[in-house]
Amino acid sequence: MRGFEQQTDAMFVYLSPESFVPKEHPLRPIRKMVDEALNKLSPVFSQMYSHTGRPSIPPERMLKAMLLQVLYSIPSNTKLVEQIHFSILFRWFLGLGLDEPVWDHSSFSKNQERLLQTDIAARFLSEVVEQAKCKKLLSAEHFSVDGTLIQAWASIKSFKAKDDDGDPPAGKNPTRDFRGEKLVNETHASTTDPEAKLYRKSNTHEARLSYAAHLVTENRNGLVITSTVTEADGLAERAAATAMIAKVAPRKRRITVAVDKNYDTKGFVKAMRELKVTPHVAQNTERRGGSAIDGRTTRHSGYAASQKVRKRIEEVFGWLKTVGLFRQTRYRGVSKINWYFTLAVTAYNLVRMRNLAVSTT
Repeated sequence: MRGFEQQTDAMFVYLSPESFVPKEHPLRPIRKMVDEALNKLSPVFSQMYSHTGRPSIPPERMLKAMLLQVLYSIPSNTKLVEQIHFSILFRWFLGLGLDEPVWDHSSFSKNQERLLQTDIAARFLSEVVEQAKCKKLLSAEHFSVDGTLIQAWASIKSFKAKDDDGDPPAGKNPTRDFRGEKLVNETHASTTDPEAKLYRKSNTHEARLSYAAHLVTENRNGLVITSTVTEADGLAERAAATAMIAKVAPRKRRITVAVDKNYDTKGFVKAMRELKVTPHVAQNTERRGGSAIDGRTTRHSGYAASQKVRKRIEEVFGWLKTVGLFRQTRYRGVSKINWYFTLAVTAYNLVRMRNLAVSTT
């Protein structure tokens, strides 16, 4: 017998969002880990806000919503708030009732600015890493470091001479003739994002306005320990790696750090050894003067193991650029990009830890 459609536009619901989410849904263990981390950060949130005035959007819900934005590759705050309105799954993750009103996207963006002025993203990452440490998922002795380029949210047409005081051309997307003009970062800057630098990955790639993103991962399960974003100036990779390893390296025992050929310089190797770190650097024998490391390092079996495992870090960059939408950043300025990049790294760790069944152990 044919069934007939019956449209019910209005009805009473006596169920909570919890009952709509399957018990095996992949967001369940992630929510458990997020709630644990945010509970630890509650005193920090209390210091950020005044005890008087109109209540704002709870910072815990702000961070949870921003995590959803990363996990589900949502490109804008407008679309994020729109999906929170009609998605029972999102409401459950945020702790919103089915009849509870959702904030406007403009209010959401305004409240974000308060968080962006703090180091809460880095603290959030630290709390998640601490959970992984308690579950014995981290290596305390073996790490990998690498960097990648993130395309800036600025057009090459905006890259103009710093002393150019002329009126901007008319039109929304004017044409520009680059013939005979030498574009260099010393004399030019983007009018859209002045901190973005013109940089090319190699001689076979075109130069683009970019930023440099850097990660330190541990070698047991490929979880990210720390991250940072810097200007792409050609020297940022090694300088950022040294600074991050200085934070990670314990002074009481030696650790190893695996890196690719770009780090095979005498300066970087010397900096690592001063930190009592064994540099497992991929040898660049084509460089003038030869490699900065020799058989004293490469003869050990641990060196070959580090070179094999360090390639996992590319999986992190791949996830961040596809799922996390960081192939081209939607933000401007080192500080803001670094904040959102750290949050995206935290989201990656949560997914990785969920896949390792952290919540069930």
